[in-house]
Order: sequence, then C-alpha cells, then structure tokens
Amino acid sequence: MTRLPAGIAEFLRAETPQTWLDEAAKRVPEMLLDHANCELKAASTALGFLYRYPDRSALAQRMSRLAREELRHFEQVRSIMADMGISFERLSASRYAGHLRDAVRPDEPYKLLDMLLIGALIEARSCERFARIAPRLPAKLAKFYNGLLASEARHFEHYIAFARSECGIAEAEVDARLEALKQLEATLIVEPDAEFRFHSGVPAR
Repeated sequence: MTRLPAGIAEFLRAETPQTWLDEAAKRVPEMLLDHANCELKAASTALGFLYRYPDRSALAQRMSRLAREELRHFEQVRSIMADMGISFERLSASRYAGHLRDAVRPDEPYKLLDMLLIGALIEARSCERFARIAPRLPAKLAKFYNGLLASEARHFEHYIAFARSECGIAEAEVDARLEALKQLEATLIVEPDAEFRFHSGVPAR
C-alpha cells in the first residue's frame, strides 16, 4: 500500500475494506467515472461555502483555492477517461454522500460546523482510497493517484481548522460532534452497499 500521510489513518475510524479494493480493481472505468463526479461535486461544495459565507475572509480565500484545485483534478480525471474511451455522465449522489448530507443540522452555526466536519471526513477518505487503490492500478493510473494523494493530503486539516475557528462553538462540543460523524462515516464504509462508487461501502453480492 502507498504510504498514507501522517494523520489520515488515525483520523478515520475504519479503513477501506479489502472487498471494495478487489471490486475497484475490476471496475476501473466505473471508479473513474464516479471519481470525476466526486471532483466536480467537491468543487461545487467549495463554491457553496463562498456563496453562503462570503463575509468569512479566511474561509472564502481557502475555498476559492480549493475549488480551483478540485476543478483541475476533475479535468485530469476527464482526460484520463477520454484516453481510455470512457464517456462522462452525471451520477446521482451515492449512499455515502447522501447519508452524510442528511446528518447536517439546519440551523447555524451547527450547519457550518457539520458541513466543515463532513468535508474533512470526505477529503480524508478520498486520500485513504487514493493510497490503497494505487498499487492495484496500471502504472499511469497509479502515478496519477499518488499525485492526488500528495496534492490533497492536507485538505482535511484545513476543514478541521475552520471548524474550530469559524463556528464559535466550544472545542469540546466540536470534538464530540466530530466523533459522532466519524462513527457514521465508518459505518457507511464497512456496511454493504448496493451501488459501487468511489466512496461506497462493502459491495453487495
């Protein structure tokens, strides 16, 4: 396995099951298609922070940079797909994304807190999957995923830092909410999943 950057393995409460890795290695075109959709949605999420919280200058600056980076990664995945003859299509939200989104509380500042914490979890999980799938892929794809890992390894830390600095919520309460969301995220990763996606759980048989 490609070495995970410090902090990611400890941050997540479960590692990607072997059965997902086995399935991903057999379904690379589908994985790439959903990955392209994930990068596009990540850029959209970053832009969403800009629209909702334009008065938070540090957050806005970071999310502007993040949106540009995610769009660049989207372009890179699309280029790889084109080389492999894989057509792009929009996919609906995965079970993983849908359940995490449903956990966001509607009222501020808890909405901002939950969105930032969930952003951290998604970024950390993406990096964990980049690291674990890379050794199973052809050399060109493995190099690409290792490059993404190096580029995105600290994204989850930025989200956590903003969760602690931008919401005005006591650190102990932030920690408790983060732990609850970590447990939810881990459950979604290790439970059976009817669909195969980049962030799906154990493939249902």
